Amino acid sequence: MYVVQQLVAGLLQLYGLVLLGRVLSTWVDPEGRHPVSRFLFRLTEPVLAPIRRILPRTGPFDLAPVIVFVLLEVLARVILAL
Repeated sequence: MYVVQQLVAGLLQLYGLVLLGRVLSTWVDPEGRHPVSRFLFRLTEPVLAPIRRILPRTGPFDLAPVIVFVLLEVLARVILAL
């Protein structure tokens, strides 16, 4: 069971790194034309889009990644505490 917990926690951490890559890529390539930017978009948008629909508009700031980072951390801690 411990190995499964570590694996899932590791996958959540990996997804957090992918999400960080997405956030950083929007600063470098805001239009998302680079293949890496498109790849990161495809991996993260299914998680970010539902959160954006729930959150109120905040102008140019996208708070969805912050919410996902927090949720990933909480989920990883819950899984490791089991």
